[in-house]
Amino acid sequence: MKNLEQTCYFLTLTLLTLVLAQPVHAFQWTNTELQLQYGNLDIPTFAGGGSSDHLISTFQHANGWKYGDNFFFVDVIDSREPGFQDFDIYSELYSNFSLGKITGNQVGGRAVSDIGFILGINYADDARVKKYLTGVRFSLDIEGFVFANLDVMASFDDSAGVNSGGAPKEDNAILIDFNFARPFKIAGSSFTIEGHLEYFGERDNELGGKARSWILAQPQIRWNPNDRISLGIEYQFWMNKLGDGDTDENTIQALLVWKF
Repeated sequence: MKNLEQTCYFLTLTLLTLVLAQPVHAFQWTNTELQLQYGNLDIPTFAGGGSSDHLISTFQHANGWKYGDNFFFVDVIDSREPGFQDFDIYSELYSNFSLGKITGNQVGGRAVSDIGFILGINYADDARVKKYLTGVRFSLDIEGFVFANLDVMASFDDSAGVNSGGAPKEDNAILIDFNFARPFKIAGSSFTIEGHLEYFGERDNELGGKARSWILAQPQIRWNPNDRISLGIEYQFWMNKLGDGDTDENTIQALLVWKF
């Protein structure tokens, strides 16, 4: 298993480095935005419990190139109260290698328009958490959607652990994520509903404890008065937040988006 993890780490870093090294003109399309969110978020019981108002600034970018597409975001999380997440950075990066683009042939059929090989990295600064992900993307052909993907991935934990002052290192687990975007109109005004729904499997940690499986849903409803600015809300439902079986989050955050 250790050799498998090391191989996944090496492949992920090598392929992501190759993708990020592509010149800007090599991208077929790009989408970049800055998001500001404000709302009251729960604090897991292992961090003291309760809740706190949070301001989250997110830089998000997606692009497509001749072999697939890439997506990453960086969250700067600032709790309005000292303690848990009073200032933290969290980021995720994914590269999808499309079999359809690579082979030049139609892959899939009916509801599945393409199949890809996806690689990713998740990183949390304060908790010193680092996870590598690898798996398969099923691009779904759903009428009216700009995109709809079902990602099935294995998550390999490479966190620093408690001896380095971070969160407990965890066993590997499975992650299933449905991500989507669908535009619609109401009385001539432009709206979008987009976001993701994920399942992260149960795993043990290095202290002998158990991180519960969680379900996290983060759909955004955006009103788009022009091509640059969007206003709306993000609804966050997080069952067993961060693996804490005693914390189920159910909240709405105000949302402002500026598109570059």
